[in-house]
Amino acid sequence: MTKGLSEMELGTPFAKGNTADIYLWENKIVKLYKEHLPDNEAANEAEKQMAAYSTGLPVPKMWDVAKVNGRQVLIMEYVKGETLGQLLQKNEEKAKYYLSTSIDLQLNMHEKETNKLVDMSEKLRRQIENAPILTNEQKEALIKKLSTMTYEPKLCHGDFHLYNVVQSLENFTIIDWVDASSGDVRADVYRSYLLYSEVSSELAEAYLSIYCEKSGLSKTEIQEWAPIIAGARLAEKVSGENEQYLIGIVNGYMYK
Repeated sequence: MTKGLSEMELGTPFAKGNTADIYLWENKIVKLYKEHLPDNEAANEAEKQMAAYSTGLPVPKMWDVAKVNGRQVLIMEYVKGETLGQLLQKNEEKAKYYLSTSIDLQLNMHEKETNKLVDMSEKLRRQIENAPILTNEQKEALIKKLSTMTYEPKLCHGDFHLYNVVQSLENFTIIDWVDASSGDVRADVYRSYLLYSEVSSELAEAYLSIYCEKSGLSKTEIQEWAPIIAGARLAEKVSGENEQYLIGIVNGYMYK
């Protein structure tokens, strides 16, 4: 299917990220990865998305993993529509409706089990160990806390927010499964809360309140994961302002 496909044929990307450029080609999504990434990057993401798809969740179908001019390529189903985040930008008064809609999808996801994904604890441990700004003392404290966390492993997205839910007609599709794992739903919820809080504290609090109301979980149960998820987030590329916010969460746990 990808024989002879070139970057020139792909045209201009409609989105660019830290790891890949995104194109629309022959009514399919083409994710063209940056050259510096490990050779198995596309295959790993494809496996995660196929694992989520196999649970019956509304997830784009995978078509192919290939190479274009030596660069890794992931080709998947194109879901026509707008993300809930884009819709929110047009109508901020419907924020709670969009959050509630996304949370219904997240709750459905959190009921799924799969043995085809990396264990969340292993993933978080690696991230904490690789966070350059954390001291050895902070890393040891966070990893020790991580080792005490017990849970029933469920399907977790790892980057769930309004911009990763596409609405098309009457359907909703969850996209971008690169950070998926098998783990604690409370950690997945706190991760979403943390991402929202870096943009809008009001949106973050609304998200957490609605999730707790719908799930029966308490905010205290979810916030138990706060220092671990914040520490792991520091392994990623974040702004200086958010970096200090995350360090504050870690230190709030260590020095309380």
